[in-house]
Amino acid sequence: MTESLTIGERVAWYRRRRGMSQEVLSGLVGRTEDWLQKAENNRIQLDRLSLIRGLAEALDVSVGDLLGEPTLLEWTAESSVQTVPALRAALMDYSQLSPVLFTGHVDREPVAVQTLQRQVAEIFAAYQGSRFGYVTARLPELLKNAIAASRTYDGPDLQAVRVQLALCYQAAASVLSKLGEADLAWVAAERGLREAEVAGDPVILGSLLRSVAHSLLATGQFVPAVQLVERASEVLRPELSTADGRLLSVYGSLFLAGAMAASRNEDRATTRTFLNEAQHAADRQGSDANHLWTAFGPTNVAIHRVNTAMELGDVQLALDLGPEIDTSALPTERQVRHALDLARAYSLRNRADDALAVVLDAERIAPEQVRHHYISRQLVLTWMRNQRSQPSSLLTGLVDRMKLS
Repeated sequence: MTESLTIGERVAWYRRRRGMSQEVLSGLVGRTEDWLQKAENNRIQLDRLSLIRGLAEALDVSVGDLLGEPTLLEWTAESSVQTVPALRAALMDYSQLSPVLFTGHVDREPVAVQTLQRQVAEIFAAYQGSRFGYVTARLPELLKNAIAASRTYDGPDLQAVRVQLALCYQAAASVLSKLGEADLAWVAAERGLREAEVAGDPVILGSLLRSVAHSLLATGQFVPAVQLVERASEVLRPELSTADGRLLSVYGSLFLAGAMAASRNEDRATTRTFLNEAQHAADRQGSDANHLWTAFGPTNVAIHRVNTAMELGDVQLALDLGPEIDTSALPTERQVRHALDLARAYSLRNRADDALAVVLDAERIAPEQVRHHYISRQLVLTWMRNQRSQPSSLLTGLVDRMKLS
């Protein structure tokens, strides 16, 4: 209902709801009253998550409340009329919580391990293709099949099924984070980590630890995310001497998540350390790859250098690096996420036409991702608020397609 509000307008709404003056709130976040007035009136873009988190804490709301998350996932031909609520129901099935709650029988034939592997791969491919409706529509049934198989098989087949079940939960956490369902994403990540621990595969364990780190990021818990990455890297480090591409990708991607958390916590030193560790893993891997759907390699590290620069307020550095990165070989989700950071940087340098062109290009290849990401929504809303004349047809068309009018 509040998707058409900017972050600044939400800050003003919650501030008034709390009965708080601009003077008090600005003091709590270490800013001037004039700054807050401009932010609430969209004359200053609230784009850094460290600052948004500070405002959320002062107002006693979630980061998602200020970002306008979660968003309503539109029905599509791929999703039909079953999206997040069905996935929520699958994750909240009480029989998953403990063996004592299991009824003792499985009401469906177990799916073959190879079938599960193929279906999980299809889900991740759709996620990396930014087809979020497809993912949310198909994950509930896939989760049920994987859970049933985990209660039917034994021996090596059971271990293989647990790996696929852990990855199902990871896919759920990933797509739910994209849609702003941060708390539900945490549930999925925690369930996946539990399965990964039982499966006993260090690569899968590392992959799910990364999923937990991203879930912490989604809820604004940046310091715990950094701490988790530090602890998780210690768990994986003994395996590095004989690491293959899968482990290197998971290990490096873990540090990319940590770099994002550190930058959002305005910790430059840790951000630099984590990026360097990820770069070392990418150099050792030698090229871009997509092991375990990480899209990890030198290009993804470069993308995160831009992302962390934006979070730290180094807009010019992002503009120096960002346009030179060729993301065309990476999955769609990675291409578009980088494009949104580049658009944000252009917008902050008052290059609105360049920023709009980038967002429109991104929308052409990933309309669902652009529709649901807070960066694109806030950019478009801010551009509309700051128009001094009739907005262009390109901008108004984008507003209509994003349902922000």
